[in-house]
Amino acid sequence: MEIINHEALSRCIRDAVRAELQEHFKTGGSAPRDERLLSKQELSEELGVSLVTLTDWMKKGLPFLRLHKRVYFKMSEVLKIMQQKTKN
Repeated sequence: MEIINHEALSRCIRDAVRAELQEHFKTGGSAPRDERLLSKQELSEELGVSLVTLTDWMKKGLPFLRLHKRVYFKMSEVLKIMQQKTKN
């Protein structure tokens, strides 16, 4: 007894991947630089600070997103808060 028709499944996956790739290339392939989500490691490298410093900034109000156990930063929000802090 065959529950899944392997040929139909393969065709479905191929069509879905093709559609996603077309959409990806139609939109230019990536989000604007400031709209990227960065991990703690990526942001620390981008800003040239240690992970400890970044964690300290998070405690002081640096905006971040928590998805399960992972932490991400929206670059535009980080830049905005840093600009506000330097003006004050």
